[in-house]
Amino acid sequence: MTEAALEKENKEITRQYKELLKISYQILTADDKKMIRSAFEIALDAHKDQRRKSGEAYIFHPIAVAKIVASEIGLDATSIASALLHDVVEDSDYTLDDIERMFGETIARIVDGLTKIAHLKKDMKISQQAENFRKMLLTLHDDVRVIIIKIADRYHNMLTMDSMPEHKQVQMASETLYIYAPLAHRIGLYNIKTELEDLSLKYTEPEVFNDIKDKIDESKEDQQAYIDTFSNIIHDSLKKEGLDYVIKGRMKSIFSMRRKMMKQNVGFDEIYDKFAIRIIYKASEKDEKFLAWKIYSIVTDHFTPNPVRLRDWISSPKSTGYEALHITVMGPKGNWVEVQIRSERMHEIAEKGYAAHFKYKHGDQKEQGIDVWLNKLQEALENSTANAVDFVEEFKLNLYSKEIFVFTPAGELKSLPKDATPLDFAFNIHTQVGMKTRGAKVNGKLVPLNTTLNSGDQVEIITSEQAKPNKNWLDYATTAKARAKIKSSLREEKKEIALDGKEVLRRKLKSQKINFNDDTVNKMVIFFKLKTSLDLFYRVGVGAIDNQMIKEFASSYSNAFISFFKNKIRRNPVPDDINKDEITSKYDLIVFGKEEEKLEYTISKCCNPIPGDNVFGFVSVNEGIKIHSKNCPNAISLRSKYAYRIIKAKWIDSSQEEFRSIIKLTGIDNLGLVSEITDVISGNMHVNMRNLNFNTDGGTFTGIITVVVKNKSILKKLINNLKQINGIDKVARA
Repeated sequence: MTEAALEKENKEITRQYKELLKISYQILTADDKKMIRSAFEIALDAHKDQRRKSGEAYIFHPIAVAKIVASEIGLDATSIASALLHDVVEDSDYTLDDIERMFGETIARIVDGLTKIAHLKKDMKISQQAENFRKMLLTLHDDVRVIIIKIADRYHNMLTMDSMPEHKQVQMASETLYIYAPLAHRIGLYNIKTELEDLSLKYTEPEVFNDIKDKIDESKEDQQAYIDTFSNIIHDSLKKEGLDYVIKGRMKSIFSMRRKMMKQNVGFDEIYDKFAIRIIYKASEKDEKFLAWKIYSIVTDHFTPNPVRLRDWISSPKSTGYEALHITVMGPKGNWVEVQIRSERMHEIAEKGYAAHFKYKHGDQKEQGIDVWLNKLQEALENSTANAVDFVEEFKLNLYSKEIFVFTPAGELKSLPKDATPLDFAFNIHTQVGMKTRGAKVNGKLVPLNTTLNSGDQVEIITSEQAKPNKNWLDYATTAKARAKIKSSLREEKKEIALDGKEVLRRKLKSQKINFNDDTVNKMVIFFKLKTSLDLFYRVGVGAIDNQMIKEFASSYSNAFISFFKNKIRRNPVPDDINKDEITSKYDLIVFGKEEEKLEYTISKCCNPIPGDNVFGFVSVNEGIKIHSKNCPNAISLRSKYAYRIIKAKWIDSSQEEFRSIIKLTGIDNLGLVSEITDVISGNMHVNMRNLNFNTDGGTFTGIITVVVKNKSILKKLINNLKQINGIDKVARA
């Protein structure tokens, strides 16, 4: 690089730094500026020998991230300094101790959180994006600003991707759609969310992006003329009320246009609601609501509203803090137009998100606000499963979902994701309410626990000390918190049953004169083609492995199987190298959706998933359902572009598949007989009942019960146990 070019670059670096100080959304004190100056100088030194792929000095990147943090998100001086330093520990000889010594514990903690994300090692066995995201969320334990600066970092990377290879661009764009756009949406950074989506589309579908962008550019004059016409019609009425306001037009994003075109199967010219009109008014906080409805009244006096398209986010703000009135009216030329009515304060929150929301709170109130927001995100981390992809899928659904508002019996308003059920509501009230849910009433009527709630519903949860989660609840719950708690409870229940099963197995092996020890248990795990000793004990506990099966193991214990096993051990002295899953897995059937339907499918060649892998189905155009591993290199791309063609799938052990069976009972009608029958089925044998019907006639009764069992031996044991009940005459499989 020539001396003149170097001097020019240094001048540009200085100019960018000065601009950073000028555009800060927060008021910077002299101490703030001193701290930011120190951070800039350290970053300048740390990155002095580094250049980006475009050839420019690397320091431009941390300055740009700091500018996004300062002006577009509006965070404080601590965040600006942290943004300048975000790559220093990763890319230079500066240590975390150095940062703490120079800038204090808070900035060091934020930089550490950002460095942890960057340092995550590549592991081909898991989805890197999913694990990355999970790692990010875990940093919330430290400081929420880590997440926000990381979003700003990704935003700038997306703005400057032109010099990267095409495959890297597509990979980063897919990851952005998969993780960062939903997260920005949840934090309330709507502007950045929109930019991230548009930039992602630019690299994943460049032709589509450019085509829509060109058409938007061509129609800009027409758009402005339309906004002017709309404004002129209501201008006099607004002025007459003495309102201080501005009217702005906002074009819908390219990404949302593309989504509308796909959803409605129409071309660009056939989309009528291409933009929204915003009326932003000045008001004191106490007059905001009154003036919003006054403006609503004026707009609807002039333009006919669509009554089903009113969105009142002022009376019930979104959980991100977003407030506004949204109405859709029939505008000039017979076009539907969305009108957003916001005060200046509401507009600032909508534009800046997190930071502006808490700017209007003070002292303890501000801290409590941040804590509430943090706790909502934190709930999804509790009891999270080991599988990073499943974790992200569940968490992401809750981040990106639309909200509904429902009422408690006392009239308290609760916010839940769209498609939430009474079970989600129960866990939203309190974990213990969820755990003890026996039933639910919606608007006074008893409903199934998988009923989809709608805004305005009043929900009452019926609890019982005897109630506890069962695995069907996972089909009823949609929120991350509810699903995590249910899974945790089911794991605990499985452990309890396994503990009983362990003692049963100990006694049964003793009767076969076989020692109960680790070696015997390991041999049984292999013999029954299971994965862990817990699976073995659990199956014994529920009766899936019965006396006959244990006798079969006992007879093999001293002959062919044991000699075969010993020979295998002799030939392979390094048992750790054995892929135990391949030897023991018996997952031989794929089922689809909540109903676990059996459909035709083929295994995808790109990732070639094997039995036991976490998988999903992709509905291809010509080849039916293709099965991909969740860790497939194409998974992110498929999920990002074709989410509507993804179907849930999983391998199951066909020997453990559950079957419905109908049992018919007859006998003498006794007080408490029904309770005794249900205790035997659900309480003692842990068998699920799907249907129950009893009729009495002249002192006798007939009962029809539908149960779900894993195999014939459990059904046989159940029938025998029912026969022992006093008053039962006959029990038979119908």
